[in-house]
Amino acid sequence: MVFLVSEQNLKKFDGSLDGVQRFFNTLFLAVTPRTAGFFSVPYTKLSAAGIVITIILMFIGGTPGSTAGGVKTSTIGILFLQSIGTFTGKEAAFSHRRFTRNNINRALTLFCSAILLIIFATFLLTMTQPLSTHNGITEAVFEAVSAFGTVGLTLGLTPHLNLFGKIIIIALMFIGRVGIYTFMYSIFKSHPTKQSYRYPEEEIIIG
Repeated sequence: MVFLVSEQNLKKFDGSLDGVQRFFNTLFLAVTPRTAGFFSVPYTKLSAAGIVITIILMFIGGTPGSTAGGVKTSTIGILFLQSIGTFTGKEAAFSHRRFTRNNINRALTLFCSAILLIIFATFLLTMTQPLSTHNGITEAVFEAVSAFGTVGLTLGLTPHLNLFGKIIIIALMFIGRVGIYTFMYSIFKSHPTKQSYRYPEEEIIIG
């Protein structure tokens, strides 16, 4: 529905596609960012809003257990419901079931780690790659999120990546495929030990 509004049902392709074809191509735009990597209309022809929507879909990815990348729909769902619960003063729950504290912590850790990773990768790409002068930031963000989500879409930057850029994209694809939580866990907590003590709690000002 959002793509239908932002792209006006691909009105700019009116001369080459009929109404039915434009509708299904619009539907395909919403499906392929999950992890497919195919495109039926060039993404360089989409509006700025369409590019933003695509980046969001690539970042979210698919559902756990599938071959899709991204942070997964369950992560976003848990954080959304937890946020609603915080705003309303109620415990986060769905279908008469509440989430464990471990679930919420893992979802928050995964989300924040993914954001920081993409920001860092985007910064490196903007510093080292031959980006266009008018659309460089968008190209870098799109490329980084696409690699992290193992999607394979691009705004045209991929063929022009130098060696350092290729290494960045390869690393993002590897982390995105293995899972950022698994990747970070293997680095920082390969041999977890149970602490015999706990620090006292402290309330701090948030927001």
